[in-house]
Amino acid sequence: MTDRVLILGGRGRIGSAVANDILNHTQTDITITGRCPEGSLYLDERVRFLQLDLREFDKLRDAITQSNLVIHCAGPFHYRDTQVLETCIEQGTNYLDVSDHRSYTQKALNLHQKAIDAGVTAIINTGIFPGISNSLVRQGIEQFEQPEKIHLSYLVSGSGGAGVTVMRTTFLGLQHSFEAWINGEWRLVAPYSDRENINFPHPYQSGGVYWFDMPETITLPHSFPTIKTVITKFGSIPDFYNHLTWIAAHIFPKWLIRRGYMIEFLSHVSHSMTDFTNIFTGIGVAVRAEVTGEKDGQTVVYAATLVHENTAVASGIGTGSIAKLILEGKLKHPGVSPVEAALPTSLFTEIVQEREIQISSHWASNRDV
Repeated sequence: MTDRVLILGGRGRIGSAVANDILNHTQTDITITGRCPEGSLYLDERVRFLQLDLREFDKLRDAITQSNLVIHCAGPFHYRDTQVLETCIEQGTNYLDVSDHRSYTQKALNLHQKAIDAGVTAIINTGIFPGISNSLVRQGIEQFEQPEKIHLSYLVSGSGGAGVTVMRTTFLGLQHSFEAWINGEWRLVAPYSDRENINFPHPYQSGGVYWFDMPETITLPHSFPTIKTVITKFGSIPDFYNHLTWIAAHIFPKWLIRRGYMIEFLSHVSHSMTDFTNIFTGIGVAVRAEVTGEKDGQTVVYAATLVHENTAVASGIGTGSIAKLILEGKLKHPGVSPVEAALPTSLFTEIVQEREIQISSHWASNRDV
């Protein structure tokens, strides 16, 4: 009997990319969901559409029961509870998501033991960042005798091809300071602060990145206990978007940036702007993962980078490839885990080779920025 994958939010840019990746690399049947029926047609006989609001619990539970794997792509995850994940655990259905916010991550990780008891593999924060980026870190960590510091930098061109939801996620991430693991202790960091110019591969070259609250900030210190510092920074192309985002984070009154109508206004205005600038910048993504530590008695840096021309497609690869591994029985990791804790480097290498993802890496005595 053919496996069936349920993709919640499968009509969105990220959800569609995940669905297309699974269609291209497996023989699995897919059910995609959305709240409205318009635009729900896929030109593939293996895809069917289910009109579903996540608040329709009975309908949601029935859909989960009929599936071998559930992939949650219905963001923003700032607002989401863990009802979908809890239902998957209750029904014994494996689970993936593209969540990208620490509040959701913390709630999901609290269900770890329940997922173990149910024998359910639940991997959160899949995609490109977080997702493939986490695996780059794990690969780097394994190069060291004593890893000590992780520095993750992300650069996205325009909208990244990911739709208005990603814009909402960006502005929601500017509302509050957040805790980061720095020199062995949790310290409060202001969002979109401490700009650094980082060297990325062609065609990006040098790009400005800023502190940004990502799930990796809290999962990486727990996944790799010897690490003393985890830095997660994000930037945009063209650079003037960085300055506009900095103004929103530091000049706008906090009470204003926390209002729902302002988030919607800024998100739609920003998306309209990127629709124009995408013509010149493209919608790609660059990731740079650096690990500093001790090797052969010296303190050195291992840096790995990758570039993809479409951020949404890259996210689809990150999630879709893990879905394939689970469906094929190659990846079983009961519990609720972030990518770096669940996906062995050997399987990550298999993914990279199969999808022809180009990863460059080098060693340095000091970080080359």
